[in-house]
Amino acid sequence: MTEGTVDTAEDHQVPAGHPAEDHQVPAGHPAEDHQVPAGDPAEEEKKGDSNGQVSVPEQSAVPGVDPVDFVHPEGGWGWVVMFASMWCNGSVFGIQNAFGILFLSLLKEFGSEDDEDLRFRTAWVGSLSMGMIFFCSPIVSVFTDILGCRITAVGGAAVGLVGLLASSFVTSLGPLYFTYGIVFACGCSFSYQPSLVILGHYFKKRLGLVNGIVTAGSSIFTIILPFMLSGLLSRVGLHNTMRVLCILMFVLMLAGFTYKPLLPAKTSSTGRCCPPIGQIFNFNIWKSLGYRIWAFGIPAALYGYFVPYVHLMKHVEERFGPETNKEVLLLSIGITSCIGRFIFGRVADYIPGVNKVYLQVTSFFVIGLMSMMIPLCNIFGALIAVCLLMGLFDGCFISIMAPIAFELVGAKDVSQAIGFLLGLMSVPMTVGPPIAGFLRDRLGSYDVAFYLAGIPPLFGGALLCLIPWVEARRRRREKTEALKEEAEVSTRMLEKHQEDAQLQTGESVL
Repeated sequence: MTEGTVDTAEDHQVPAGHPAEDHQVPAGHPAEDHQVPAGDPAEEEKKGDSNGQVSVPEQSAVPGVDPVDFVHPEGGWGWVVMFASMWCNGSVFGIQNAFGILFLSLLKEFGSEDDEDLRFRTAWVGSLSMGMIFFCSPIVSVFTDILGCRITAVGGAAVGLVGLLASSFVTSLGPLYFTYGIVFACGCSFSYQPSLVILGHYFKKRLGLVNGIVTAGSSIFTIILPFMLSGLLSRVGLHNTMRVLCILMFVLMLAGFTYKPLLPAKTSSTGRCCPPIGQIFNFNIWKSLGYRIWAFGIPAALYGYFVPYVHLMKHVEERFGPETNKEVLLLSIGITSCIGRFIFGRVADYIPGVNKVYLQVTSFFVIGLMSMMIPLCNIFGALIAVCLLMGLFDGCFISIMAPIAFELVGAKDVSQAIGFLLGLMSVPMTVGPPIAGFLRDRLGSYDVAFYLAGIPPLFGGALLCLIPWVEARRRRREKTEALKEEAEVSTRMLEKHQEDAQLQTGESVL
């Protein structure tokens, strides 16, 4: 910019010394009516930086939309995004949950079903894959903040597609640890988390219902895929079945293109190409005591949460015999979990603020008690009733995770809030079931394992009860500080007004 000009937000160039208003006053002509007193805020806004340029307010990512006054569409293109996210949840966790079907085919492909060592090594392929999805979540949240939901999701789906396609060509178990356990799982992780974050761009009042519908996708796919995979494996074999599953990942990649962001994108305040470490890793979320309780309370509950899902089938064989139709229990959990996600997702929309956490508290209490009830069920019908309740409240717990995260940290920080939580969840999900298996081997029965598995959900649920009280206390403190600051501003304005009045009186006398 040439010297002697001022670049305003309206892109007008005005000669130095001339006012920026519509009125122009010749040099040297008295212009008392148009002069701005020294120290006036209007003059401060027109002052440039060291280069003579006026700082232009940062525009939001959506032209003409103030981030503070952003109104969620509550529909429109958001419904397309919702179904795309539903497909993501279904394809990612549907394939993961159906690994038990692939497990048997892998044993036949690389050895024998009776080989205990091979069973152990093959089981680690599925465990590694599920663990990596959650373990990578904190890293995924950083990429989501920097690159956005669309690029992260599409790139992740593409990586997952490559990993699954490569797995269909392996001829030994070793490479599967890399192609399926790491590459495919990391791709799933990078495509999964943006599907939760993007929903907050389109929905607020209906966020609970939408999350319920989206998370129900995993239940629907979990129910359908085992039947489809069983048919494919018997007709086309293991390798071609994996190639058919690649179609799900390809559609997932296309679904990621629908993630059009609406909320303002985060920008670096330093003007550098690479943002500082404080903006890459958002440490502000850990300043919230409510979030800290939530982020550690849920993993604490999960040490026993997944034990019934892993060991229930083996327990049924030991208690009721191998000929028992134990698949009915998994079907009961899957169906009621799907129903629970619809019901409690909608219920959460009617519960204000962080009080939604009481739904998770109820879920943990019910699941903990049902875990303790499993050894007491000597009738198969009673065990079905227990599984129906567990599935219903499992759906409740899962469907409201994202809405609670939005309430605790806000839409701007929700990506890393969810990411760190999922990362912390990977530890108990990996550790809990093996501990239960160890107790079974030592004691010869699953009874003690199920009794102990009910304790962590009860403890975690009790810990989460503190969150509404902590958040209410924080809001009261912030309100008090805001009123105090407002009073101080009013006092300063009154004093300034009095000083201006005295100055004007002195000028009139002169």
